[in-house]
Amino acid sequence: MYLDQKEKEEIFTKHGNGVKDTGSAEGQIALFTYRISHLTGHLKNNRKDYNTERSLVKLVGKRRALLDYLTKKDVLRYRAIIKELGLRK
Repeated sequence: MYLDQKEKEEIFTKHGNGVKDTGSAEGQIALFTYRISHLTGHLKNNRKDYNTERSLVKLVGKRRALLDYLTKKDVLRYRAIIKELGLRK
């Protein structure tokens, strides 16, 4: 499995408010970013895997929705997570 419990806990402690805070927008965005990067690597090797491609598009949409929510709620938190994850160039 590409994402075990320890990696999830590590992501949530680094980007969320703690291990148990799995509902924070920052933690979810970080988790989605990790999964998106994994699926992107998978699709580079398996170009015709359309189910994974669909899952990737859905994940990107979910992350975009969370980023939009964070923009409306608190712009400083939005800018911090963008800078931390390196999403914008």
